[in-house]
Parts: sequence; C-alpha cells; structure tokens
Amino acid sequence: MSVSISTYWHTVRHLKPIQIWGQIWNRMPRPGPGRVSGMVPRSMVGTWKSSVFKKAELKGLRTFRLLNQKRILKRGEWEPTGAARLWKYHLHYFDDLNAKGAERRRRWHRELITSWIQENPPGQGTGWEPYPTSRRIVNWVKYYYRGQRAETEWLDSLATQADWLSRRLEWHLLGNHLLANAKALVFAGSYFEGTKARSWQEKGMRILEEQIPEQILPDGGHEERSPMYQALILEDVLDLMQLGRLCPDLRARTDRWRGIVVKMADWLLAMTHPDGGISFFNDTAEGMAGRVSDLTRYAAGMGIRGDKRRGAKAMQKAGGSGYFRLEAGPATVIGDLAPLGPDHLPAHGHADTLSFEFSLGKKRVFVNGGVSEYGKGNRRQKERETRSHNTVALGLVNSSEVWGGFRVGRRARVVERRVSCTSAEGIHSGYEHLAGKSRHRRRWTLKKNVLMIQDWVTPPHAQAVARFWLAPGLRLKPGKDSWKILEKGNQVASVKIVGGIGQEEAGLYAPEFGILRKHKCLSAAFQSGKQKTVVEW
Repeated sequence: MSVSISTYWHTVRHLKPIQIWGQIWNRMPRPGPGRVSGMVPRSMVGTWKSSVFKKAELKGLRTFRLLNQKRILKRGEWEPTGAARLWKYHLHYFDDLNAKGAERRRRWHRELITSWIQENPPGQGTGWEPYPTSRRIVNWVKYYYRGQRAETEWLDSLATQADWLSRRLEWHLLGNHLLANAKALVFAGSYFEGTKARSWQEKGMRILEEQIPEQILPDGGHEERSPMYQALILEDVLDLMQLGRLCPDLRARTDRWRGIVVKMADWLLAMTHPDGGISFFNDTAEGMAGRVSDLTRYAAGMGIRGDKRRGAKAMQKAGGSGYFRLEAGPATVIGDLAPLGPDHLPAHGHADTLSFEFSLGKKRVFVNGGVSEYGKGNRRQKERETRSHNTVALGLVNSSEVWGGFRVGRRARVVERRVSCTSAEGIHSGYEHLAGKSRHRRRWTLKKNVLMIQDWVTPPHAQAVARFWLAPGLRLKPGKDSWKILEKGNQVASVKIVGGIGQEEAGLYAPEFGILRKHKCLSAAFQSGKQKTVVEW
C-alpha cells in the first residue's frame, strides 16, 4: 500500500525521545562482540522447578516444528531460505530445552547447543539480534539450573551473548522487547560470579524496576493490550520471582512485584473465555505463550492466586487497559473500549476498537480473526483491519490506520466509556478524519438469555457495516425474521437485525500462527444511522 506523508507523520509523532535516540544508536558503527571466557557459575541454592512447559518443537536432531510449520534443516543451516523472520527467531530461542518431554531429547539438545555456537559467529545473523538472544539466554540458564551439565565452551558463549546484549538493548522499541532484554541480563548476571556478571544483573534489575510499574497498567493489563503478550510477560515476571528464590540477593527485590503480579493474573483471567483460552484482541493467538491453566498453577506455586471477577472489576476503573467483561447465565462477553496500544508502541495493535468476543458456556460464538503471521504481507494487513473484527467498518476504511506490518498512523480514540454489571458503552473517533466526521457508538446489554448490541454511526454513513464473525464449526441459516447459528444441525443461538440488512460472508480464522481455518460472518449493513442486533439462546 502507498503511504502518505500524513500517515508517516501520525506514525512517528508519538515516539518517545529515547526511541528516536535508540534508532540512531542502533545505526551507528560499533565494534563487534568481544569473546568473554573464564566466567564461573555461582553455587546454586536449589534447582529450577518446572514452570510453564510448552509443546515439544524438536522432532529430530535437525527437524523443527515451529509456528505449525515443519522444516528439516541441513547442518549449519540457521538462516533457512524461505522461512519467515518470526520462524527464524523461534529457531534461535531454544524453547525446546524446557519444553514437554525435554529429557528424552537431551542428546539432541546437547548437539544443537554445540552446533549453534560453532555455526553462529558472535554478532552475525538472526540469532544475535537482541530479542532472540534474550530468549535464548534465559532458556540456556533454565536448562543449566535444571541440572544439565554445561561445557566450558557453552559457558563462554553464554557470557559472550550476555555481554553483547548488554550493549544492544532495544530502547528504540521499549515494551515487551525491553523487558525480555532486561530479564535475560538478570538471568545471566545471576548465573555467573564476578564483577561483570553483577553489572549485567544490576543493569537488568534497574530496567525492570523502572519498566514493570510503568508498563503494567492500574488494572494489571500490559500497556500493549494483547492477552498473548500479557501471558508471556506474566511468565517472565514469575520466572524472575523464582530466580529470586535461587539467588537470595535478588529475592527482596523480586518479591516487591507480588502485588503487580496478582493484578496481572487477575487481568489475564478476566480476558479468558470459559473454555480456558485467551480472547483474541490485537496480536493474540494460542500456542505462543503458556496456557492460562499452566500460568495459574505457576503463580499459585508462588503463593499468587488470580481471580477473574476481581480482574473484571478492576477493568472498570479509570486509568486501566480499557477492556471489560460481562457475564449472565451461560453467556460471557469480553469487549474492547481500549486504545489499540500505547501511542509510542502500537506495533501489536489492530483496528478493532469497540469489538468484542462472545461465548455460551465453553462454546465460543463470536470471535475476532486472530493472527497467523507477522511481516508486511497482505495476510498480516488483513488480520489487523477493522473488517476482521466484530465491530463496525465504514467501507474499506479502518478505524485505526494500520499499515506496514507493525505501524499505525491515525488512531481511534475512545472518547466516552461506561461499564456496569450488565452493560457497556463507548464512542470512538476513528472515522472523524473522513468527510462527515462520523463517530461510532456501541452499547452492549447482556441478560440471562439475550445479548443486545446497539450501534450508532453519527452522522450516518452510506457504507457502515457491522460484522459478527462466528467461531469455526458454526454456520448460518437465514430465517423469516432472524438468522440461526447452527452447530452440526443444532441451534446455538438466533440473531435478529433491526435497522440493517443481514448477509453471510466468508473469511479465514487464525487460532495459532501458521494455521488458517474457514469461518462465517454475519454482516449487517446499516439502513440508517442506527442498528440493533439481538442475540438470543
């Protein structure tokens, strides 16, 4: 897509000075990494307890299944041709060291670590970028803390990676990337003895002590407003708290985050459907972070117990993330009255303002489209656009100007919001730059057996369409006065549109990266400036 000067301006004008300086700093020529050797591990107090185990990724010595894509790599092939950048990132994370059944793959792991060190010269290639370096450092340290013997060559590489990372922190991005960088420095600095190690640990802790309270909002949600990244960061902080138990000099500092972690767990549970899976707002898909049940167990082991009702109540207060949760009988509504992310970091935001997801018992009924890939392609753009979410679009225009894979120009602002136990309402300004300066207002009202969604577009717009995307496996059947939602011939719910014209559409749903499934949509074209959609069961 062509990008106007106006779009560029609305994209860059929100950057913080530290991000601009970080961009300049990253482009300045600097010496490559110097090799660090001879560092000695500290004596450990206990061993690392299994926490959130992910699915096994290694199917053979050089056979990887990452992001639901399987590749058999040749020896020395750490930059596989045709692989997406995110796939390469995961290749260099070494998550499999701590995945389910890792003990059965110990020989493969040991060969791969040696291979990686020999075939990835310091500072060269994807594996030495700050984020994959951060993830790998943590995985290697956990692997050693779980009792695996580390060769001298491995320890020298780990120290070299930590020293390199300490001079390549992602201040130009901030957000979850900077937290991952800081966590890695703390892990490496806590693993080794010596002055250099203490400097890594202290640098990482200073960043975390500043950034965790800043990035975690009053209701416990992370500022990037993605349930998937919330789960990743919750695991990160729990890992740091567990590290504090192995390193007594850290414990008092990591325990200070206990109150924040309680709020984070509450928020994640409030954004979770009754089927146990997270809701799909902004960049969110299953399989990237630990399951909510695993994270809940991990937190309980730290003496932290989340509560979805407490989280839903916290969301209603001013200054929070902007999401809400309504429950009545078997019905659950999770809705979006939020900014698409912090203005300085909208990379994982979607044009989904005033969207929502809806479940009946453990069955999802209305779902947002999810995420199947990163990058700058058409699929990524489509998954971020307004029409892939359960909200109102004005023709082909997105409520927020998403572009370039991770960029956003103009942003929808929720200018009014109200939430009670049975209803929620909001107005956003994302279409005000268009002729007519229309605003979208939506009100949800939930009762025991009915959900009513009222939409207003003021002034009216000729191309206003509300969309309601069904979970895969559900289909639509038109009737005289309403549409039936069916599963295997059985009626799940009925939908009546008042003031609009219903039509069936088809699309693709991405429950995980690398997976696309067909699903149906009931679109409702406005006949005037207002429309009501009534869902009954």
